[in-house]
Amino acid sequence: MRVSPLLVAREVPSFDAPELFLQSVPRAVVHRAAVSEVFVTGLRQVGDDHFQAGVQWPRSHSYYGRVAGRWHDPMLLGESIRQALLAISHLAYEVPFGHKFLSSSLSYSMRPEGARLAERPADILLDIRCRNVRRRGRFISAVDLDVDCFRDGIRIGSGSIAAQCVPETAYRRLRGERAACVPGLPASEAVAPGKVGRTSAFDVVLGVTNMDRVWTLHYDADHPVLFDHPVDHVPGMVLMEAARQAALAELGLPDGLAVACDSTYQKYVEFDSTCLVTVTPRPDLDEGTRTVAVSFNQGGATVAGCEVQIFAV
Repeated sequence: MRVSPLLVAREVPSFDAPELFLQSVPRAVVHRAAVSEVFVTGLRQVGDDHFQAGVQWPRSHSYYGRVAGRWHDPMLLGESIRQALLAISHLAYEVPFGHKFLSSSLSYSMRPEGARLAERPADILLDIRCRNVRRRGRFISAVDLDVDCFRDGIRIGSGSIAAQCVPETAYRRLRGERAACVPGLPASEAVAPGKVGRTSAFDVVLGVTNMDRVWTLHYDADHPVLFDHPVDHVPGMVLMEAARQAALAELGLPDGLAVACDSTYQKYVEFDSTCLVTVTPRPDLDEGTRTVAVSFNQGGATVAGCEVQIFAV
């Protein structure tokens, strides 16, 4: 395996790594168009299929902003894990740029105190073990990541992601005509922003229906964060955000902290038909935390699901 100049080679495992937080990695490494949306700041290998990534969470962000004025948005951990997967795939496993990544699951969980805002941006160290690494020729074709999340040397959370890596030509064959699909305008009225922890309808991803505990997936392809670059289906992070907003609306906790989200993706969520978002309450796991299951149904089939835990701040 060739070592990328952006990847620090094998080192003794350590959770004190200031060199991992000096600057953002190039935006192409994490498939972002906007430099402001890059959270990964460094990557090093510490063993076979074992890496550490530096991630910085800003004190303010245009979408994943402050919750109740004093918390980082825990959804930043989900996005950080997604970006870490891409960085490791390109820099360590030499997956060519242009390959497509198809995620079947993404989850994160964190302690509420790990999300507290401080006087500086949060430097987050992700300790990552790669497993089920599958190869096709020179390149990997699939990989799963198990992630432990540290802040100031203290473990504050964990997560995982599973994905396949597909050459662009194979992806176009897989998607057929849908590879050229583009999103249209929102087909439904947005839920009132205040019900889902937002101040602007532009940031709402749920649409109003006349059914109890059911919404439509509502999106605007001009959104600079949710649709950072052109895509041919609804991104997984948009689904996670819809699950979070559905949980906040169902629980009546617009300032709730989404301390955990466990998502699975069975099919692509397409642009050309309505996707229903349905909430089912779950038994509470512990004091202060409420849990709901959220399912996404399109064309009569379940296409994705999330279980979301909300901490009442």
